[in-house]
Amino acid sequence: MTLPHRLAVVDLETTGAHPVRDRITEIAIVLLEDGRELERWSSLVRPGVHIPGMIQSFTGITDAMVADAPEFSELADTVLALLDDAVFVAHNARFDYGFLKTAFAALDKPFDAAVLCTVKLSRALYPQHHRHGLDALIERHGLVCTARHRAMGDTEVLCQFLDQVRSAFPADTLENAVARAMKQPARPPGLPEGVLEGIPDSPGVYFFYGENDLPLYIGKSKRMRTRVMSHFAATRLSGKEAELARQVRRVEWEQTAGELGALLLEACLVKHDTPLHNRQLRKNDEVFGLRILPSNKRKATVLERVPLAEGDPRAWDSVHGAFRTRKEADNLLRELAYLYQLCPRRLGLDSGRNGACMAYQMKRCAGVCAGKETPEQHDARLLGALAGKGLKPWPWAGPVLLHERDPATGLSACHLLDAWCYLSTGATEEEARAALPAARYAFDLDIYRLLLRWFDAPAHRQAVSPVTS
Repeated sequence: MTLPHRLAVVDLETTGAHPVRDRITEIAIVLLEDGRELERWSSLVRPGVHIPGMIQSFTGITDAMVADAPEFSELADTVLALLDDAVFVAHNARFDYGFLKTAFAALDKPFDAAVLCTVKLSRALYPQHHRHGLDALIERHGLVCTARHRAMGDTEVLCQFLDQVRSAFPADTLENAVARAMKQPARPPGLPEGVLEGIPDSPGVYFFYGENDLPLYIGKSKRMRTRVMSHFAATRLSGKEAELARQVRRVEWEQTAGELGALLLEACLVKHDTPLHNRQLRKNDEVFGLRILPSNKRKATVLERVPLAEGDPRAWDSVHGAFRTRKEADNLLRELAYLYQLCPRRLGLDSGRNGACMAYQMKRCAGVCAGKETPEQHDARLLGALAGKGLKPWPWAGPVLLHERDPATGLSACHLLDAWCYLSTGATEEEARAALPAARYAFDLDIYRLLLRWFDAPAHRQAVSPVTS
């Protein structure tokens, strides 16, 4: 055997990418038996909902075109008969299969079929190529499409592709590739078919839900579909990830114009929703910095903690460091005490009150606690030690705009940033800039750190546009 004996080559057009929430607007099926066409059938479908403008532009299928078309319930028996006893073939097949399975389930009609994905088949047969979308196949193999993004036009392209590979490869090579292309991907047991395949492989934030409307987990990726599927890969399913997979019943997503937008959105949403399975980026109102108090010979501790969370960095004066916990700050101070012969007692690390500290007795403290140096001398050395440990200076004189655009989706966004604070995102520069007068400066340690990493790349810094009055 090379390709399966009987194939039903299918393509759907839909109102969106979610097989549970969105609806079918067009179906095309071509039946093949040993490479010979037996029958072809297609129909528009009245979805019962408005077709979004972006989808109408993409497919050419308008609300007016489907207004008098049959509903899926009127076509279900015909579709079932065409698909009976055939291998279900489609490009990104689980997406189309999931839509049909959901539509049949709504009518209490069982539907199951073996599924062959032509994306996976192309990857298995042509591993030297990186792109395996339908446009890439048309260009690479010289296929003819009479109506791109219409169901029958795309189905005809798949039939041509199958015809080419049937004659281009030895039987054993093709059979192995078909076996790989028919392998069902790992997915949570409670997740409907086609949901994962409907996720765009573009930048954005994804959400895992269980039985209620509170997210179990929020994540981000430059390639959402690939990242989400990796969560459920069999090789990864152990411990906490296995427990998460068992709980997932629904997956949602929000596309962004680029990676930075995904990073910022994830950081904000995790703090707002506090998902059960997110350990990083959670809200922490205890973040603080350190400030040196004026020298006071009668006061042992010379450092005070300055709350930073939700504060305005523009108002901070002589604040050093940003710490999530007291332990984090104490670890740094112990390191500085050792390196600069600072007094642990004056740093608040030693609870002793009288006499020389233990570090002085071990010759690791210069002796402010024993009268061997003045508090002013000690604190000047402490100030020098902390000089490189504070928040980095904001690289620009004021607020800046950073533009992002995803060429694959056409999405664009403009982020407004200042003093390491994320102020707003708009679809255009004008929209983002308009938020500045009412912008709330609220320091977030996670956003500070992600912006530090982002601006480490020269190309990212060069993409910044300072806001001019």
